[in-house]
Amino acid sequence: MAKPLSQKERIKRHLDNLRELTTPRGLFRASHNEVSTGYDKAWLRDNAYEALAFEYAGEWDVVAKTYHTLLDIFDKHIDKIDWATTNKPFETWQYIHARYNPETLEEFWEGWGNKQHDAIGIILYKLAEFELNGHSMMRNRQDRRTVQTLIYYITNVEYWHDADNGMWEEAEEVHASSIGAVLAGLKKWQEVGTMDVDQDAIDRGQAALDALLPRESETKFTDLALLSLIFPYDIVDKGMAQQIVDNLVYHLAKDKGVLRYKFDQYYNRNIDGYSEEAEWCFGLSWLAICYQRLGDSLKARRYLDKATATITKDEKIPELYMSHTDEPNENTPLGWSESMYVVALYEVKTPATKK
Repeated sequence: MAKPLSQKERIKRHLDNLRELTTPRGLFRASHNEVSTGYDKAWLRDNAYEALAFEYAGEWDVVAKTYHTLLDIFDKHIDKIDWATTNKPFETWQYIHARYNPETLEEFWEGWGNKQHDAIGIILYKLAEFELNGHSMMRNRQDRRTVQTLIYYITNVEYWHDADNGMWEEAEEVHASSIGAVLAGLKKWQEVGTMDVDQDAIDRGQAALDALLPRESETKFTDLALLSLIFPYDIVDKGMAQQIVDNLVYHLAKDKGVLRYKFDQYYNRNIDGYSEEAEWCFGLSWLAICYQRLGDSLKARRYLDKATATITKDEKIPELYMSHTDEPNENTPLGWSESMYVVALYEVKTPATKK
């Protein structure tokens, strides 16, 4: 019987899994480059979440290379973004796209749920956080102009009531997770104090988020995406955070993962898309992190153990398992799953010191 990996060995193994998804320009693919699912592309949001593992590991050269290339993507498409700072987009293609060729940084133009405000929100949030913690990703004045343009862009599209495709790239709705991501980013840059941030945009975002919570959207009472409001954004108070977690665990937590939402049809085993939703692995790591942040170390450890149980025999973490099975889908490893597990290993071992 193989000797169990130590904490240090396990972290290294899953960081190495992430390294295998890294492209020469520093972006992460969502999964390995031989999948038939399209997950060989680079998503803005996934890159922000995938880089978290290296931030926790203190590998700032990896983090910097990723964010510098993300800034290069925005700069490459700055004319389009700049247009949307003064004109309200009315077609999906006029918004910032969600996924790119990891080498050429070109947009993928096929039909997709590309209108994703939270992807802009998380990058703004992390860039501001890096400024505050002494790890600035800003190389020059151009990077600062690019960030300011992103702030003007997301304000001009009126993110607080502009329906988007959300974290799961599906139907356009007003999503609490998208509002919260942008609100967190704007607040964080206001804290930095070096960018022009419209206070009215913050106030409107806060009011919209307060009115929608604890729901994710008009059609979704609870949703895995809501955990982002606790981590990484810390944009809700402890009472609301507890309510979000309680609702999610009651309705969506399963043995091999967490449902994204009820009646999710993606990899649903039931032919009518009903009641056999796929179980997303990174949801277990995410719950471990959130419980640790809420001060419940016992439940944090329980969900970390459940996350560990999703690791395949070759030490990879899938995107998901089919409902009530040990059958993962093709997107194995999923970079987002690998990264959230590494973060959970660090968080649960060493409790967070700030709320």
